[in-house]
Amino acid sequence: MLPVPFDFAFQAMAERSDRAPARWRRPFLRWLDHVEAGWAVPLLIACFVAIWTLYLRIAYAGSGLHPDTLEAWALGRNFAFGYHKHPPLMGWVTAAWTSVFPLSDWSLQLMAMANAGLALFFVDLISRRFVTGHKRVLVLLLLMLTPAYQFHAQRFNANAVLLAIWPLATWCFLRAFETRTAPWAVAVGFTTALAMVGKYYSIFLVASFAFAALAHPERRAYFFSASPWISVIVGLAALSPHLYWLATTGASTFTYALAHANGNVVSSLSEVRNFLLGLAAAASVSAVFWALIAGTRLKQFPADFAAMSPGLRLLFYVAVGTIALPVLISLAMGTDLPSLWALQGLFLFAVLVVCGTRYPIERFYTVNVTVIVAGVALAAVLVAAPIHAVYRNDHGYEEGRNFYVQAANELTREWRELTGEPLSAVSGDDSLAFATAFYGPDHPRYARPFAYQYNWGLPRKTTLDRGWAALCFRGQDYCNRWMEGVSSRAEHFVKREFTVQAMLWGKPGVTREVVVLMVPPRGRSSAPEGAAEEFSASRRAAE
Repeated sequence: MLPVPFDFAFQAMAERSDRAPARWRRPFLRWLDHVEAGWAVPLLIACFVAIWTLYLRIAYAGSGLHPDTLEAWALGRNFAFGYHKHPPLMGWVTAAWTSVFPLSDWSLQLMAMANAGLALFFVDLISRRFVTGHKRVLVLLLLMLTPAYQFHAQRFNANAVLLAIWPLATWCFLRAFETRTAPWAVAVGFTTALAMVGKYYSIFLVASFAFAALAHPERRAYFFSASPWISVIVGLAALSPHLYWLATTGASTFTYALAHANGNVVSSLSEVRNFLLGLAAAASVSAVFWALIAGTRLKQFPADFAAMSPGLRLLFYVAVGTIALPVLISLAMGTDLPSLWALQGLFLFAVLVVCGTRYPIERFYTVNVTVIVAGVALAAVLVAAPIHAVYRNDHGYEEGRNFYVQAANELTREWRELTGEPLSAVSGDDSLAFATAFYGPDHPRYARPFAYQYNWGLPRKTTLDRGWAALCFRGQDYCNRWMEGVSSRAEHFVKREFTVQAMLWGKPGVTREVVVLMVPPRGRSSAPEGAAEEFSASRRAAE
């Protein structure tokens, strides 16, 4: 906290600035004047989405999309009420997006940031229940200073898809608790079901709603109304297709989720510590800025907390539940608990901190934070993004994102040369297989079932008969050993190696070797003489 005399001087300067603002502040103040007119917040969110999409385009120039995003697209190619590894929402969203937008890097990068922008819009729906004017903007600006809505959001996966769903479900729950009407009760049931088919971690949000309703002074009126029971019935009905899928397919998503529950007391304590420290680190920049804004007024927090409105008190209980419940479960069951699983819940604390203050916040501070947020974004685009792109071109990524397009194109070329047909199925290292499905001209299907993602099950014979290829990076022993197992099952196969090189704005970068295994369709076993290491069943027998 600032020294008291300095803090009072700063407050006096803020008040003078609001009365007689400098010329450069006036456009910002005019923008803040129109928050309640309805266009100021959408403009802020649109600018946020645009500039951070531009950051992704520059920072990852010469590189492919993150494997998680490619996986979401691969899942969504086949509509289902569940997938072997993940609940289906991220696949549904990606499929819906690519049915409208082109299949390209910029399109899915825009999708990721549009999801973050939608999340901020839903947060604003909550904020406007408690505050007006520039305080609504301040909530969003503080969230923009966390990594959740840029760097976490760009990896569109089962975690990132919750960024928008959690505040939407929370807003519906708040309205249902306040009004106890059927439409809002239905909305709660549907949005909580949506959160659950996003990621099962959302059970903590659903449980936090129940905890908040029970802890709230108006719990009797709520539970003696039809609202909570309508929500339960609608939620179960909305979940029923996924529940049926679980019951009829062996509940492999649960098996995958339970793989994270293999710790002990010591490891659980470590997980909880890292979970709390990770969330604190994610919110630290915003917390520092809020401390500078509030100054000595932070001492009013106990009084502000005691005078908290019923709606904010409900949100407070929800916020407590989203942190306390996963911690308790981790300690009881020995589960993993990465802090990134909970980043979508940070908005609750931003809303509580800003909307819970009873004293006015000078617009001087909101303008300052706006300028800082804009400055950080511009510095990221103009300075950090090019540096990141150049560095990665020279040093690469662990998952090999620099080589996705080159590997996909080279495999496709060699496959067509070998068979004269489009490549229809691909497997191997997941990142390379997803990338080949996305970037390859033939857009082959990801062939290895997700149920075997971590024990490297062999493709079915029918898959091999139709024609199939796999890729691994040289040095991935687990993948290369798996290839050897496949080759022992195939009647005929071709194995090749080639080198791929990263390229950024015409500048060559790091290189890496790729090993491919191609099993031609049954009846098409010929290949150019000497073009590959080629084995048939009879030759293997002779050896």
